[in-house]
Amino acid sequence: PKEARAWTIEKGTKAPAAAGVIHSDFEKGFIRAETIAYDDYVACGGEAGARDTGKFRLEGKEYVVKDGDVLHFRSAN
Repeated sequence: PKEARAWTIEKGTKAPAAAGVIHSDFEKGFIRAETIAYDDYVACGGEAGARDTGKFRLEGKEYVVKDGDVLHFRSAN
């Protein structure tokens, strides 16, 4: 990506609440979180490699974000 950002969240935070740290509309309209573990992201050479090797996953509203997760949030807003 051309740009990446990081936000701090409390341990045990579920994906919708993590999206809400970025913007409250993301939490309200949360659909899914596209997730890659950071170690997999590096080992696979980025998002495309992670997709190709099956390390890229879609997680729902009950997913507890882990330290180092690389996330893209799908939102209805």
